[in-house]
Amino acid sequence: MPQSVVQAAHKQFDVTHLDTASYLAPEKMRAALQEFDAIMPTLGDPLDAAAFINLPKPRCKILANFGVGVNHIDLGAANAVGIIVCNTPDAVTDATADIAVMLMLMAARRASEGEALVRSGNWQGWEPTQLMGLHMSGKTLGVIGMGRIGQAVARRAHFGFGMKVVFHNRSQVNDLDYASQLTDAQAVAKAADVVVIAVPGGAQSHHLIGKAFFQAMQSHAVFVNIARGDVVNELDLIAALTSGEISGAGLDVYENEPVVPQALREMANVTLLPHMGTSALEVRENMGHMAVENLLAWSHGKTPPNQV
Repeated sequence: MPQSVVQAAHKQFDVTHLDTASYLAPEKMRAALQEFDAIMPTLGDPLDAAAFINLPKPRCKILANFGVGVNHIDLGAANAVGIIVCNTPDAVTDATADIAVMLMLMAARRASEGEALVRSGNWQGWEPTQLMGLHMSGKTLGVIGMGRIGQAVARRAHFGFGMKVVFHNRSQVNDLDYASQLTDAQAVAKAADVVVIAVPGGAQSHHLIGKAFFQAMQSHAVFVNIARGDVVNELDLIAALTSGEISGAGLDVYENEPVVPQALREMANVTLLPHMGTSALEVRENMGHMAVENLLAWSHGKTPPNQV
């Protein structure tokens, strides 16, 4: 955790800080639920249904998640044993949207291939037809999931690159005069030159994107995922890239993080980032302070501002 977040927590609570990059083992997480009043977990900490089995009255009463995604937490199981869950939504929106645009450009303009060519020492100089990619300005962006982050990506694409925006969302989204809502995800896939996935993770969106979606995409189109890795059937994505059903991809998340399939790692037309959508110090600090604010509100008997 950023030091300012650790210091803020210590000012308000008796803190045990696990200062390591690794996640808690499942048995240690179950023990923590019995030992601590509150826990600030991160996206890889094991809080699925198994973590709450046979814990009818755990000591822990709040999980103040460090991050917006809570698909690693079984909300029903947590609530059933009296634990509330909070997240940090507003802090991550712009940083994640920025990463989406970066991946859009890198995949469309084949930037990863270009950098690899220069680093290899094999670049022979400028050529008229070298590494020609997709000119993104003026093209059509398709967004799956038009929440805070989806809208932030859409605004950047439309007002920054003059892109037409189409999207699919589970509920009706109003007052977006620069974007058109389509009836289903396949319609977005068929219309778009660039597709960005921005839906929340969880059981409802598991493998939402798969074979049918990729078959609907245009062969020159690029695919970007900044949501959660298991929203996409990774094997179907690999098949679509291998067969040429789509032109390329930009990924910041993976189905079985931190494991990234060798097939993806070997594809020159795929840009791979290590889940760094919010990796700017001020953003991570904002996330942490928002989590501490959730804890502080709870400790004073108030409803946390970002309870899920």
